[in-house]
Amino acid sequence: MIQVKSLTKIFGNTKVVDNISFSMEKGEILGFLGPNGAGKTTTMRMITGFLLPSSGTAVVGGYDILDDPLNAKKKIGYLPENAPVYPDMPVYEFLDFIAEIRGFSGKEKKKKVSSIIEKCFLENVKYQSIGTLSKGFKQRVCLAQSLLHDPEYLILDEPTDGLDPNQKHEVRNMIKEMAKDKAIILSTHILEEVDAVCTRAIIISNGKIMVDDTPEGLKKRSSVYGAVRITLRTPISKEVVNELKIESWVKDVLMDSDSILIFPEKPGTEFVDAVVRYSKEKNWDISSLFVEEGRLDEVFRKITLQT
Repeated sequence: MIQVKSLTKIFGNTKVVDNISFSMEKGEILGFLGPNGAGKTTTMRMITGFLLPSSGTAVVGGYDILDDPLNAKKKIGYLPENAPVYPDMPVYEFLDFIAEIRGFSGKEKKKKVSSIIEKCFLENVKYQSIGTLSKGFKQRVCLAQSLLHDPEYLILDEPTDGLDPNQKHEVRNMIKEMAKDKAIILSTHILEEVDAVCTRAIIISNGKIMVDDTPEGLKKRSSVYGAVRITLRTPISKEVVNELKIESWVKDVLMDSDSILIFPEKPGTEFVDAVVRYSKEKNWDISSLFVEEGRLDEVFRKITLQT
C-alpha cells in the first residue's frame, strides 16, 4: 500500500502542494492529472523521498519515507520528470551501474541488466552513449532503471513523454501487465492514456485534490455522457426537433446541418432504445448513430478551471 498523509510543500510564500492525502493498493494504476504547475511532480518527488515535505508524510510498503527512507526507497521504482540520466555513459554501463547501486552483483546483476534491456527494447542501442540517443530512447533508458530491481511500487512522471505511438502502446501494455502485483502512480497530460491504462484518476489543481474517481466515473461527469448522436442523410426540420424535445425521456436536443445530439433525462440502454424506436417511427434516413461515452478533456477543463 501507498499512503499519502497530508503532504504539503511550500516554496517561499507559495504553497505548491496543499494538504494532499490518498491511499492505494497493489493492482491499482493511479493517473495523476492536473494543469502545468498544479503540484503533480512536487507531490511525486515527496512520495519518493527526493524532496522533503514542509509537512505530512508518505508511507510506502509500511515504511515511512521520512522515518525510514532507505527501506521505503528500496521498494520504489522512480521515473523522474525529463528522464535525467548520465549522457556520457553507454546504456549497458549505466544500467549496470544502477544494478550495482541496487545491491546486485555477479551473475544476478548481469541477468537483471540483460532482462531489462530486452524488456524495454534497448538491445539495438545498449552500447551507445545515452547523450546520443533520441528523446524517446532516453525515456526508455530511464524507465528501464526504474524497473530494473522489480519494485513493488512504481512512481512514473510522464512515462510516455517523447515516445512514438508504437512505443507508447508498448509501454502502456507493459504498465498494465506489471500492475497485477504492483501499485503504480503515473502522471500524464495525455487524457487518452488515463482511459487506456488507469484504474483510477486524481485531478489536482493549485496543489489541492479536486477529484478522485475512476476514468469511467470522470466520463460520467461530462455534459454529453450518454447522449446519442445521429448523423442524417437528409436534414431534419426544426419542427421535428421541437417535437422530439417534448418527449419525457429527452432532456435537450442540439442540431447542426447533418446531425442531431439527443441528451437523455436518464442515460442508459432504455434511453438508447427509445431513440432508436423514435427514429424508426419518424422514418429518419440515418447514416450513423452512436452513444457519447463522455469526454475527459471537457471534464478536466471544467474541474481545473473551478479554482
